[in-house]
Amino acid sequence: MRPAPTILHLDMDAFYASAEQAAKPSLRGKAVVVGGLGPRGVVATASYEARRLGVHSAMPTAQARRLAPNAAYLVPRFSLYRTVSDQVMELLGRLSPLVEPLSLDEAFVDLEAGGAADDSASARATGEGLRAAIRAVTGLSGSVGLAGSKMLAKIASEEAKPDGLLLIEPGTERELLAPMSVRILPGVGPATGDHLRRAGMTTVHDLAEAGEAELVRLVGKAHGHGLHRMALGLDDRPVVAERDAKSVSVEDTFDVDLHDRVRVRAEVERLAVRCVERLRAADRSGRTVVLKVRRYDFSTLTRSETLRGPTDDPTVVREAAARLLESVDTTGGVRLLGVGVTGLADYTQEDLFAQAADARELAQRALEHHGPTVEGGEEETVPEPEADSAEQLAARRWPAGHDVHHEEHGHGWVQGSGIGRVTVRFEEPWSAPGRVLTFRIDDPLLRPADPLPLVRESPDYSSWPASLPKSRSSGAAASGGGESSP
Repeated sequence: MRPAPTILHLDMDAFYASAEQAAKPSLRGKAVVVGGLGPRGVVATASYEARRLGVHSAMPTAQARRLAPNAAYLVPRFSLYRTVSDQVMELLGRLSPLVEPLSLDEAFVDLEAGGAADDSASARATGEGLRAAIRAVTGLSGSVGLAGSKMLAKIASEEAKPDGLLLIEPGTERELLAPMSVRILPGVGPATGDHLRRAGMTTVHDLAEAGEAELVRLVGKAHGHGLHRMALGLDDRPVVAERDAKSVSVEDTFDVDLHDRVRVRAEVERLAVRCVERLRAADRSGRTVVLKVRRYDFSTLTRSETLRGPTDDPTVVREAAARLLESVDTTGGVRLLGVGVTGLADYTQEDLFAQAADARELAQRALEHHGPTVEGGEEETVPEPEADSAEQLAARRWPAGHDVHHEEHGHGWVQGSGIGRVTVRFEEPWSAPGRVLTFRIDDPLLRPADPLPLVRESPDYSSWPASLPKSRSSGAAASGGGESSP
């Protein structure tokens, strides 16, 4: 524990949904749900308006639609979220060399290490300055917690939501924690919480009063010791500077189980190409290709192949993933597929570029030597993959919420697609709510587009935090709709 609240925890407010509201003037102040939209889709983030209707993260989208039928349901735009996250993390990096990102929208910062704060007053000023800078640069709001430990800083930011700041003065930890539910503590999930409740412990005060010996008896030595320390507000974990990602992966859950083996292989190869796109976007390469298959009965299998060295060649990764698929039984159907690359490096081993060609040459030699596979004296016919329906093709090409550009009408976003049509609302983050028009899905004047910035002109914050940016763009005032609501 530190004698001053110099550990900061930032948590952006309803990040994905707020970014969508900031980008789409017509959705500000309205319920927005971001996630998978198919029958098996899951909510990634819900705006505060949607949360008041009972929608929350990890809820099946079908259930969310029943609770909030009039909400806007959008497919995630990770390119936008990563851009905004990079802007936020760059601001955090100006405060301290010790920034520990937990996700795109959440991080710890050691203010003391960067000289940004050494007491309560300077910590509060830095936290408020950070919130102002984030709003000016991204148009979004974030909640800040300040405390003498990581655990308490995270609890403080949660209590400060939405769009607030809470500082926990050292020495007040136990008083603050005492009435809170045991679920507020890290590592206390539904099962542990229920176990403690049956033992008569529902608040942090109950845990502190029970004593370490009793908690060890209830939940085991390691967990019991840590739980008792946390109940007393004790946490000595340091803020650890950003670590390199250990892997890059993509996966898809299918609306209907895939049974056609050729279709399954085609999906694996498509995912492999997407995975390499992410790998290259991060300027990385990887040595081990991993295939993930979740079958019809929810059993999940993983297979991996380690290459001779790191690569970012899509052909190498695609063919390795296809080889891994050969060892997996997909009888009965497949509901999820994923392809990943681990063993990341900052370089590519050049001789791997020949690996794909080598594999194809070996396969060709085997074909020439053994001839084609035959059944009943005839050459085996490879079945065509299952064809997607017109509706599935339209949804894949025009995902709800994604950006488009029309040669005559300008920038807009997809409100929905179906029956050979795509409906678009034409507006920009800094414009008034725009008009809605419908086009054929093959309209030659309509094309997918990249996301626009959430603010028209970011203020100059090159001297921040020495001096906070004074100007704000016209788009910055609209920051995610009703985020100031309780």
